[in-house]
Amino acid sequence: MSNPISPLVNDASRRNFLKLSGAIGAAAAFTASLAACSPGGTPASAVTSGGAVDPTKELVAGISFALSTGFDPIAASGATPQAANNHLFEGLVDLHPATRQAYLALAASDPKKVDDTHWEVEVKQGATFHDGTPVTADDVVWSFNRTLDPASKSLFAGFIPFIKAASKKDDKTVAFELKAPFAGFKERIAVVKVVPKALTDTAEKAKAFDAKPIGSGPYKFVSATKEDKIVFAKFDGYKGQYPARSNNMTWLLIADGSARVNSIPSRAQAIEDVPYLDIDSLKSKVTVEAVQSFGLLFLMFNTAKAPFSDKRVRQALFYATDTQSVINKALLGNATPATSYLPKNHPAYHQAATQYSYNPDKAKQLLSDAGASNLSLRLTSTQNSWIDKCMPLIKENWDAIGVKTTLDIVPSATVYSAQRADGGGDFDVVCASGDPSVFGNDADLLLSWFYRAGVWPTARYRWTGTPEYKQVQDLLAQAASADAAQAKDLQGQIIDLVAEQVPLYPLFHRKLPTAWDPTQLDGFQPLPTTGLSFIGVGRK
Repeated sequence: MSNPISPLVNDASRRNFLKLSGAIGAAAAFTASLAACSPGGTPASAVTSGGAVDPTKELVAGISFALSTGFDPIAASGATPQAANNHLFEGLVDLHPATRQAYLALAASDPKKVDDTHWEVEVKQGATFHDGTPVTADDVVWSFNRTLDPASKSLFAGFIPFIKAASKKDDKTVAFELKAPFAGFKERIAVVKVVPKALTDTAEKAKAFDAKPIGSGPYKFVSATKEDKIVFAKFDGYKGQYPARSNNMTWLLIADGSARVNSIPSRAQAIEDVPYLDIDSLKSKVTVEAVQSFGLLFLMFNTAKAPFSDKRVRQALFYATDTQSVINKALLGNATPATSYLPKNHPAYHQAATQYSYNPDKAKQLLSDAGASNLSLRLTSTQNSWIDKCMPLIKENWDAIGVKTTLDIVPSATVYSAQRADGGGDFDVVCASGDPSVFGNDADLLLSWFYRAGVWPTARYRWTGTPEYKQVQDLLAQAASADAAQAKDLQGQIIDLVAEQVPLYPLFHRKLPTAWDPTQLDGFQPLPTTGLSFIGVGRK
């Protein structure tokens, strides 16, 4: 893929997400509950085979992306360092990368709600960083306030805008003051990883830390070469639920799909991002599974520009797209047509009231009703190995109903530039991928990424002047302190509204193919997000 962090959301959108920090939303529909996890417990869906494990055997993985950023968790935005950090760092609470279930990490017990806008978390005693220094309440307070500091320009500030500040109540306890009630506090604080204050409290120190990170996770950092490999070693001082089960681990950074396929099983025990054309041939050697993800391919319209300001034109282009045919031909069936903003396997799934089954006659009628029967447009897309295969098929569909479609396939940085979709640039329709679920799986986070006040509706699809936009903001705000059932109902109303208006809306949710050798690995699970995880995984 040309974009080093795809299919995560692009860097421009990540940087701008911090602009959402004035908004508050709910995560109440997230189903993983910390109440079921004791400090020494394991999430029920964690998987191990119980087979004999040899810690002297090295874990080796084939990763599809080079290092596009450093490792400091305040700024690590690349797919590869993001996945690596799951092994190097801990939050107070963490989400298991495969199951997405919340469990206690550096928290000694469940976060305690003092009142609607105050929470307290007891820090686990005895935990140490990889350099042997203890993890303290001061480090936790520093990690949160550092993330929230506007001067840090942290991506993750946008995920915790409800937190006003963190402070130390005593040597064991961190207190959080909220700007407003937030139902999903327990799960959402997982986005902040704890770092040693002594190694990150100046710009010079932080720069060194970014290249050579020190966390408290089950593996410690050994070395990294941008387009070659990352080397990890077991951290013997780890005190958490998922100790390293191998003394050494190496991630081979293999961008070429064929080379990655050829690395398993002789060189690597698992690889991510299996090319769709290689799935069947690999199945004769190892296990291959394409996991349904949130990751979507969306259409985004310049709603400030006629005729795309008319929802009938936007709807027409969805009806004109034979999505299942695109999936079958371009992705060999490895995606699911969107019936909602959320995929069907999401706990907060709500089938949208408006469904876009392939209907070219209806598309033509909508264009006629909107006075856009002779429409000409430019379809801009991000350069990407699988998206590139979709574009000619979509163009063929649109041309078939009389829409003169010109393809504009450019790098992601160009799509989200002042010349195109950012800063008032000129565009008609953008087709691109995105997947904020790498940061969390609750419906509020996923809806907030594209629809809450910020760069997407303001600078990109330019929808903020509409009454429907205001309605979405009101519904998100109402869900802020709602219970799970109420939040799901409110989020369902949002899904219905954006499905009808389609300023930005998915064509399909992608499946992510992973391959691994079950004769060599114990406890391995493919992920519903980009990357691989060896949390709780050992070598047979």
